[in-house]
Amino acid sequence: MALLRYWAGARAAAGVSEESVDASSLQVAMDAARASRDESFARIIAVCSFVVDEQTVGRTPHADVPLQPDSVVEVLPPFAGGAGDPQQSAGGAGGIEQSAGGSGMIDR
Repeated sequence: MALLRYWAGARAAAGVSEESVDASSLQVAMDAARASRDESFARIIAVCSFVVDEQTVGRTPHADVPLQPDSVVEVLPPFAGGAGDPQQSAGGAGGIEQSAGGSGMIDR
């Protein structure tokens, strides 16, 4: 059985940190995981990234991602941060400004 490992918000929505599923593809595995949970779990999973056996899934259709009985699937919700708005990164409203000492301070 493939092992689904949930991280951060996906773990909170799933109510478990991991579970085993009998599935031949990532699509079948996630359909099985959704079947026993509410809509909030489905909303979280819809925006997650997946790593299967240490390989990122990216935009590959989940039906085209095969799982082996010993596969490990990391279910990763979006994390804060990223490129965002360059104006904010440069110290615009709500951004981070660098002091002369180099430490970041939140601009409120």
